[in-house]
Amino acid sequence: MTDNCLPKVGVSACLLGHQVRYDGGHKRDAFIIGPLSEHLEFMPICPETAIGLGVPRPTIRLMGDPARPRLVGTADASMDVTGKMEEYAWQQVKSLGDLCGYILKKDSPSCGMERVKVFNASGGCAVRKGTGVFARILKQALPLLPVEEEGRLNDAVLRENFINRVYVMQRWHSLQRQGVSAAALIEFHAAHKYLVMSHSQAAYQRLGRLLSDLSKSDLPNIAQSYIQELMPALARRVTRSRHVNVLQHIMGYLKKRIDSGDKAELSASIETYRRGETPLVVPITLLRHYFRRHHDPYMEKQVYLHPHPEKLGLRNGI
Repeated sequence: MTDNCLPKVGVSACLLGHQVRYDGGHKRDAFIIGPLSEHLEFMPICPETAIGLGVPRPTIRLMGDPARPRLVGTADASMDVTGKMEEYAWQQVKSLGDLCGYILKKDSPSCGMERVKVFNASGGCAVRKGTGVFARILKQALPLLPVEEEGRLNDAVLRENFINRVYVMQRWHSLQRQGVSAAALIEFHAAHKYLVMSHSQAAYQRLGRLLSDLSKSDLPNIAQSYIQELMPALARRVTRSRHVNVLQHIMGYLKKRIDSGDKAELSASIETYRRGETPLVVPITLLRHYFRRHHDPYMEKQVYLHPHPEKLGLRNGI
């Protein structure tokens, strides 16, 4: 179901160490250029240099209505590049194709995802209620695309959630390229059962109802409705109790295959995770161990047990 190629992810170029900032510097991010770079194909973009602003250059900021601020010079507000940035952003998002995610630079007046400073025209105090002009159009044009800021990726739960969604989006693009069929949609849904359940059982049930009768359905419309329900559901933060619920459901597939001692060990592993004494990787690793010994074709396809490359260690901190 997944392509052999790496998921393609857009990223603010300064985060990769490109010297494109106003002062000629960069904001190289160790996690992005380190572990992530081995598992993702990055598409670096600097909207400010792309619209012709030089390096170095006068600084710019957001000004006006926080819902739709102007992008103007800090020292000279008559330098208004809002139109250029909006035009570039709309052109760029049309060319992104099978992009699987995007990492933005926090606080940037062009790339900031949220809480960017917006100044009023009289020069008073700024309010942190803005979104960078490029980021606003990116999110508006591609509302299902997984998008995060590098600062929020320091949160282990948000980091794992984002990468999960990136790989789900890659599998979805792969399904579309291979051709959407009733069988393919059902297989995709079945493989993502426990991943979706860890975010929302209600969402899993709604998705199931969408696919309940595909014999005479308009498959392209059903597929679009499916992904529009799926991606927002996966963006929800997963709680420890929801993970425990899913782990216990999966353990049920082993109840007639492992002995009482193994059951006790697995139950204890889930319980120590529930109490916050061990990370999620511990019961997950034990479950995978038992399924290697007791093969189950259905569970072998479950994305929840193998959502992203193990080398990233994303479940070691949650």
